Amino acid sequence: MAKGALEARAAAEQDDNPAAAAAAAAGRGPRSGGEEALKLSHAYLILSEPSVDGSLDKPGPQFGLIHFQFNPKELSLGKAASWVRQTAKGNKKAGAPQYLGAMPSKITLEMFFDASGKQDDSVVKRVQQLFDCCTPTPASVQAGKGSPPWVMFRWGQHTEFHAYVASVQAKYTLFTAAGIPIRATCTVALEEIAGDPPKQNPTSGGLVPRRVHTIIEGDTLAGIAYKEYGNASLWRAVATVNRIDDPMRLRPGTSIMLPAVTELPAGAPTDRVAQEGVAVRGLQ
Repeated sequence: MAKGALEARAAAEQDDNPAAAAAAAAGRGPRSGGEEALKLSHAYLILSEPSVDGSLDKPGPQFGLIHFQFNPKELSLGKAASWVRQTAKGNKKAGAPQYLGAMPSKITLEMFFDASGKQDDSVVKRVQQLFDCCTPTPASVQAGKGSPPWVMFRWGQHTEFHAYVASVQAKYTLFTAAGIPIRATCTVALEEIAGDPPKQNPTSGGLVPRRVHTIIEGDTLAGIAYKEYGNASLWRAVATVNRIDDPMRLRPGTSIMLPAVTELPAGAPTDRVAQEGVAVRGLQ
């Protein structure tokens, strides 16, 4: 679903918010000038597929929304720095701190869901939507790179960073006579995905996001290249980036960098499926 269509749908579904319905019934519609700031906006989470090229600032296609039935009462934002001190037994004072870098931004919020009027399972479905944000999306699994969705919190003009859902805690507080949960409070923790842009590739000067692969027993560069790019002949690009002189001797447990698509040779073929068996063994 296109981004514009998703946002239009978010605006249209504000009627599900009881506070919005009450404001409309009282005749408090959109106004111009300074009173525009009083317009009630409905908070929601935008769900996107993980980045298709490994970048940290460009998510994949948007595929859904999770609406706040009631806008949050408060938002908790956090930012921290990583420091380390060298210590020694004979020192009377702590060593000088060494700055290691900034930690990712975090946001914690509560989502309240209530279906006491309808007495249906809509609360359970909304909670499950949040739980699903902690598991790989079907599209990413199908692509062989299972990853949970990226999310972005939006509330009117307030937009936060691209993030992943670090945790979801749901507490059901009201049930029907049949045991169906009809009221829940969910605490959702989001953690920033994008940090500073990746460092420039010294050879190309471009911003290059790279994935990391840990070698396991039986791995070959051709096999890794085929799984990553669909073309085993691109093993040479992997070897070049990692300065591997002997591609037939890979030590399990070591990590290698996988070049971004933009670093691969121009015009590299992607349809050599029939030749992969030869390439895996020969690497020539």
